[in-house]
Amino acid sequence: MRFLLSLALAAVALALPGFATAESAGGATPLASLEARDVPLGARRSLAVAAPVGPFTMIGLHWRGSGSVVFRTRSAAGRWSSWQLAGPEAEDLPDGTSPEAGADPGWHVGNPYWTGPANRLEVRTSGRVARVRAYYVRSSPAQSDGSRAGEPNRALAAASRGVAASPRGTPPPLVTRTGWGANVFISKPSVTAPAVRFVVIHHTAGSSAYAPQDSAAIVRGIQLYHVSGNGWNDIGYNFLVDKYGQIFEGRNGGIDRAVIGAHAVGFNAGSVGIAVIGSYGKAGISKAAQDAIIALVAWRLDLAHVDPLSTLTWASGGNGRFPKGIPVFLRTVSGHRDTGFTDCPGDALYRGLDALAARTAVTGLPKIYAPAVAGRLGAAVRFTARLSGYGKWRITVTDPAGTTVARAGGIGLDVDWTWDASRVDSTSAYRWLLESGSALPASGTVGRRAAAPPAPATTPATPTTTGPATTTGPATTTAPATTTTPQPPPAPAVSFLTALALSSTTLSPNGDGVDDTATVSYTLTRGAFVTAFVLDHTGAVVVQTLFTDQKQSARAIGFPWSPAALPDGSYRFIVAARLPTGEQSTAGVDVLVVRSLAAFSAVPAAFSPNGDGSQDTLTFSFTLARPGLVALRILLPDGSAVALPFTGQLQAGSQQIVWDGTGVAGRVADGAYTAQVTVVDGGGNLAQQAQITVDTVAPVLTLLSGPELRFSLSEAAAVTVLVDGRQSTQVAGPGDFQLPPPAIPPTLISAVATDAAGNTSVTLAWP
Repeated sequence: MRFLLSLALAAVALALPGFATAESAGGATPLASLEARDVPLGARRSLAVAAPVGPFTMIGLHWRGSGSVVFRTRSAAGRWSSWQLAGPEAEDLPDGTSPEAGADPGWHVGNPYWTGPANRLEVRTSGRVARVRAYYVRSSPAQSDGSRAGEPNRALAAASRGVAASPRGTPPPLVTRTGWGANVFISKPSVTAPAVRFVVIHHTAGSSAYAPQDSAAIVRGIQLYHVSGNGWNDIGYNFLVDKYGQIFEGRNGGIDRAVIGAHAVGFNAGSVGIAVIGSYGKAGISKAAQDAIIALVAWRLDLAHVDPLSTLTWASGGNGRFPKGIPVFLRTVSGHRDTGFTDCPGDALYRGLDALAARTAVTGLPKIYAPAVAGRLGAAVRFTARLSGYGKWRITVTDPAGTTVARAGGIGLDVDWTWDASRVDSTSAYRWLLESGSALPASGTVGRRAAAPPAPATTPATPTTTGPATTTGPATTTAPATTTTPQPPPAPAVSFLTALALSSTTLSPNGDGVDDTATVSYTLTRGAFVTAFVLDHTGAVVVQTLFTDQKQSARAIGFPWSPAALPDGSYRFIVAARLPTGEQSTAGVDVLVVRSLAAFSAVPAAFSPNGDGSQDTLTFSFTLARPGLVALRILLPDGSAVALPFTGQLQAGSQQIVWDGTGVAGRVADGAYTAQVTVVDGGGNLAQQAQITVDTVAPVLTLLSGPELRFSLSEAAAVTVLVDGRQSTQVAGPGDFQLPPPAIPPTLISAVATDAAGNTSVTLAWP
């Protein structure tokens, strides 16, 4: 490629119209300043001429024309940098519909590049470039807390200590805007989206050669360039993280609000932009930076009740790669290149995003995911959510005076409860609260004056969320005595039919022996004539009748029920009891029938991923009735995930996934685990589990007496014994055991033990 050369040279002692400063807290010393100068390209634009300019620490270029621009800078020590693209991340921009987007019409906007102390700039142009403007930024390493250049920043030191999971709902240690010296005089108010739905990871594309005390200066410089150079409302990123693990608050508006940034054109609304300071094309980010991002994303998505391992389809707001309105499939933790034509956040950082998301998913558990409310007052209102692990949940609804009007609870992995709101004041707003153990509660309002419930954002378009989901186990729902189904008569003030429950409210009658049937149980406090039937999802049509007016005595009652005759869908199971006097008592339970997943198994159930060539992997098998999004997790007894062997879309049919024991933090430790596969498809969410064991320790076989064939085993194992050429195998242990002695005293014995995971003991020989 032929390059046309030109050089930008400027003296910095002049006060220009494009000059801007960011003052310190005391107003005495400028912490950052910016000077804009046009680059003299020359008449022929064929030669590069270098001349000194005043010292600067960051550079950003704008240019007109269809061509491209590269540059290099000379350090204070006299060394020239390598050539850099002026706009390596050309889509770090506001959305096209934002007022920020038209701040500098006709100009290409380059990225701010941290150079460290430098004094010369050289520019090359390729193709048609009519004009180049350089923005020289000087951002002092002096700190807003009074530290001098080269000294540790007290605020940063405090913020960088321990970025592990914070207390529930509390952000990890971070440097506030005041801490890094944000210029409040140049910032404009920010705009917010309805909700946060995903995270976009960036790198700033500047030099990675910076000291800890430089990081605040870099952030100040980026803010000044973005606002005074580009004309944006504030710094484009919501958060920035340096290689030392320091987290910086970015754009104004509040760290816990869905502030719309200027970091991924077309995808700013509903996202959180996190930029790692530096370039990470070949070298990955440091462990300190990884830990900081994990803590930050875990906290921020917990506030939004979003699963880090989920995916979503988001309508683009419009950019060069995805025209406006085009649905784009994204991971909840995405890289900038997923949303546009860019290499950001660099190959090395991008390759690690899945592992980063997996570690985020097991940080700060338990959590509540995807709470949603559907319906209206005066009818049925349905509450749904997912839990990060098997546990108890409770929903409480209160009126404007704070009085509880409805409450429901259950246990499992899914939250699904329908509130009969037909009798409440439909002109009021009711507050709801979803709690599950120590998880951050979810809350909202329902009613005419209600705020929008937590649901996918509608800007720029309503996204369709898909992702790994789970289903409930046995659940018990308790509702007020006034709650009734739409069709049966209202319940009396005192009910004689109580405690209606199903052993599982998600059933999969596909003949694999898992949740094919449920046990229905309830209690009658008085003898009655009982009818059991099933309504469709509208609550108006009877789709199955189990029995009618069956005479039952006062007692606890239970019987099996199979929904095999019903197609996949949502239903309401109803039991109605009638006294001879005509009084009635009715109860109902919501049920989901879905056959998307069948026959989940793990073979072998125990394996030893130690590289010895014997049972180093296990194979998970299952069958999908239709295409779906599948997630396979390895869970501890408390429900937290230690490994994510697979997540992604699979087609219908038989499936096999091989796992080598690798978890989110290396090979998982020996022990018992639960393997859980979840499927999300058009019919609903379904999960199945299998118990597995990781065992890399060989059994210890001890010969206590050769002639008597007495042995001792450290664990249960299959023992193969060769006595004078005759072989036999017996499962034994742990502890002492004896094999039947031969009729003739043995002269030669050998023995070896192999446990269920394929580990083999040392072979014994006697004599």
